[in-house]
Amino acid sequence: MVTQPAPLAVRRDPAWIGRLFALLATGVVAWPLLVLAEFKPWTLLSPESLRPTLHFLGDFFPPKLEPDFLLLVARETWRTVAIATVGIVLALGWAIPLALIAARPLSISPLSGRMARVPAVVRQAVRWLLMVLRSVPELIWALIFVRVVGLGPTSGVLAIALTYAGMLGKVYADILESSDAQPTQNLLRNGSGRLQAFFYGLLPHSATELTSYTVYRWECAIRSSAVLGFVGAGGLGQQMDASMKMFNGSEVASMLLVFMALVWLADLASSLLRKSLA
Repeated sequence: MVTQPAPLAVRRDPAWIGRLFALLATGVVAWPLLVLAEFKPWTLLSPESLRPTLHFLGDFFPPKLEPDFLLLVARETWRTVAIATVGIVLALGWAIPLALIAARPLSISPLSGRMARVPAVVRQAVRWLLMVLRSVPELIWALIFVRVVGLGPTSGVLAIALTYAGMLGKVYADILESSDAQPTQNLLRNGSGRLQAFFYGLLPHSATELTSYTVYRWECAIRSSAVLGFVGAGGLGQQMDASMKMFNGSEVASMLLVFMALVWLADLASSLLRKSLA
């Protein structure tokens, strides 16, 4: 039996007018934003930009693989991972207690109805503190701490710790509030403490999401630690900055490959943790 093609009227998208209007509306809204941002990608193809760009990219091949240089890259890579890891650990030390205070399900006062005034004020103050911490980019914190403690990894660790404490605390509180609050409320009504209610009520439902986001933020911290090296915070970024200033493309290519391997390993660790908690 030969199947007849569907009539043109049936195959036509019934919502094409709405889709076309949405596309045109997006263009109308985006165009002044692009003009305000001075987005001019065609300048990359001008002879003044294209010639030095091709020359610099041509120096990327082959990457530098000399033993002494690879040893230096390995040492700076380990320092970059250490900066990111210590910064995340410090951020967790601040973010976890702040998130527990900011999370509404762990407050005892709403059990009888509306949250009491003092707990509500404390909870809002903690949320404002988390907002202030994450509002300042880690690059700004690094510039401040470079002036306070000098060049080196300490400024990078403190910069990551402050910014990521705000990010982690805010998202942790949101994850806890979006979880099923009934087991936690039952524990609190029966005389359980807040920590017990958290470990036995909220954490079992949120452990996978909390772990996944924490590992993702650790991956972001590795990228941030490399960027912070450009302002003197140490690590692989500082070495890359020195190589770029010397227009040594082969060294930059080697460090970029190492950096991509770091991000891949962090993503692999996140996948393994999610599978083990699933």
